[in-house]
Parts: sequence; structure tokens; C-alpha cells
Amino acid sequence: MIRAVTLDAAGTLFAPRQPIGETYARIAGEHGIVLEPRVVDEAFRRAFGTAPPLAFPGAGPDALPALERAWWRAVVRDAFGSPAGHPRFEACFETLFAYYAQADAWALFPEVVPTLRALRDRGVRVGVVSNFDGRLPGLLEALGLASALDATVWSSAAGAAKPAREIFETAARRLGAHPSELCHVGDDLEADVRGARTVGATAIHLDRRTRRAGSLATLSGLIARLDEPGYA
Repeated sequence: MIRAVTLDAAGTLFAPRQPIGETYARIAGEHGIVLEPRVVDEAFRRAFGTAPPLAFPGAGPDALPALERAWWRAVVRDAFGSPAGHPRFEACFETLFAYYAQADAWALFPEVVPTLRALRDRGVRVGVVSNFDGRLPGLLEALGLASALDATVWSSAAGAAKPAREIFETAARRLGAHPSELCHVGDDLEADVRGARTVGATAIHLDRRTRRAGSLATLSGLIARLDEPGYA
């Protein structure tokens, strides 16, 4: 029986309002740094995909902000390439880091609020499990989602990033559920689906782009999926 549902954040609940490359190029331009949007967009995806986990096992809360910034600074530096040597790079990075903490940087998928409301109406406890940093709680608040959530677990604070089992175990514990009573929904097959299954949780893949067979195209189908045999 599913007693709790967790959802990934970026790509599942919300997405960047404009392509990363366009935002980077725009903000870099404000600092006198010239970037080509398509090139930096592709470079960001490579840098983000090959970066180490956004988690710092054993680090205390006071150390996390500096560690998170250093992690993102390395990703952004790799995405910029040679323009990262510009004397205004550090100021540009700080502007980017602050920008993505704001609700205006993100677009909430339209079905998210009704889906969260429907889950709560069914008595299901709801949480977010994300490979994110300390900006996440404030961002969820600014997007109007915090009041619909019973727990928010992000990798840098949890000391483990998806697909590590520890982050899912932390979420289940905070939601008062056994991992076998947890259903996790996310858009990444490795981090979300395979990760959740390592702890015995149910996992549902959200595939907004290719609409892979067996996946949800949007969160609108989540309630019906949970009503199928084997979920209730």
C-alpha cells in the first residue's frame, strides 16, 4: 500500500523558464562576458552530467553553503569554457546563483498544484526528493508549493544524492513510511526510477518529451496510476 509519494523537483515539478544557455549568455553579457547560447547550453549539460554528486557526506550545516557554491562554480566554469577566465566571472557566477534561487527563473508545470492537492486529499503524505542545494526550500515556498508538502529532502543536506539509497531512506523516514510504502516519481531513469527501487520503493518514470511506454506524460496521470492494481 502506498502511504507516501515523493517527487523530483527540476524537470518534474518545474523547469527553467528559458534554456540554460540563453540565461547564461544573457547574464554573462550583463557582465561583459560574451557567450554563444547554444554552445554554452551544450557545455552546461556535459558539465552537469559529469560533475560529482551534489552531496557532502559528513559536512556540517555551517559548511554547506560554501561547498554548494564551490560545486556550482565548478559546473558553471566548465560550461563557460575559456570565457570563465574573464575578470568578471566571479560576479557573473554570483548573479547566476542568485537568479536560480528565484521563482521567476522557473516555470511551474500546470498540473503540479492540482496533483499535489489531490494527493493530500487522499491522505497521502507528500514530499520532494531532489539532487539540489539549500536554495530548494525557499524556491518551493516562492513557487507556492511548500504548504502542500510534508517533507523536502535535498542531496546536499542529506549527504547523499540520487540514486543513492540513503536519500530515499531519509525521505521515507521523514514521511513516516517504510520504503516499501513509498512511491517516487521523477524524470530520470537512473537517479529516480532505479534509485528508488534500490530501497524497495515503487518508482514511476515521468517522460514529458518522448512519452516512453509505461511512463507518465504528465503528473496529471499520477492519481489514476496509483489506483491501478499493485499500487493501492
